[in-house]
Amino acid sequence: MAFVCSATWVALEGKESLVRDALKELSIASRTEVGNLYYQGYQDPLEPRTFRIFEVYTDEAAFKAHGEQEHFKRWALGQAIPALESRVREFYETLEF
Repeated sequence: MAFVCSATWVALEGKESLVRDALKELSIASRTEVGNLYYQGYQDPLEPRTFRIFEVYTDEAAFKAHGEQEHFKRWALGQAIPALESRVREFYETLEF
């Protein structure tokens, strides 16, 4: 089973570009991580302050390692997250069919 994180970020008013730019850099770097299977950000066309991120890792340990990466600290913790009104994360495990 793979470990999945589905995140929703809502940018503060006027911070959409900053969050989008940080998410671009974070996405590119996260896709190179050992244990990352998929990492894709989305911006809601009807609510441009709302971003969703869908992440899939080989296991929970790989997800936790993601949070320790320098690019996560720089782009997520250092730039995007301080510019958010809200941040919600949901976690899942894939079903093996």
